[in-house]
Amino acid sequence: MLWIKALHIIFMVTWFAGLFYLPRLFVYHAMSNDQLSIERFKVMERKLFYGIMTPGAVLTIVSGVWLWLSYGFSGGWLHAKLALVVLLVAYHIYCGKLLADFKHGHNQHGHVYYRWFNEIPVVVLIAVVILVVVKP
Repeated sequence: MLWIKALHIIFMVTWFAGLFYLPRLFVYHAMSNDQLSIERFKVMERKLFYGIMTPGAVLTIVSGVWLWLSYGFSGGWLHAKLALVVLLVAYHIYCGKLLADFKHGHNQHGHVYYRWFNEIPVVVLIAVVILVVVKP
């Protein structure tokens, strides 16, 4: 089970790397004016979302469920953590919607919106780590 736990942490770090970086790309994309930069950001965003973030999310959830079923964790801390994971999945899906908006030239937000949007996974990560380590 330690291998599954190690893989779960690796997948989680991979997922969060994407959750941190994709909105940052959105900031720069929203600030871009020239077509070359806009096209470059579209490619970077697509590769990050589909090549790193989504596999990281799926593997994090699969390994997390595997650990949960193996160890039989329970308690309020776990319910709070699972609620935060659901929030992250919703955030991930919304990132996919924003990605599609940029792809089709329908972005409706400025760079300031994306700067604030980028902070959500930071707060969630802090809360999840505290819940898992401290188990309040």
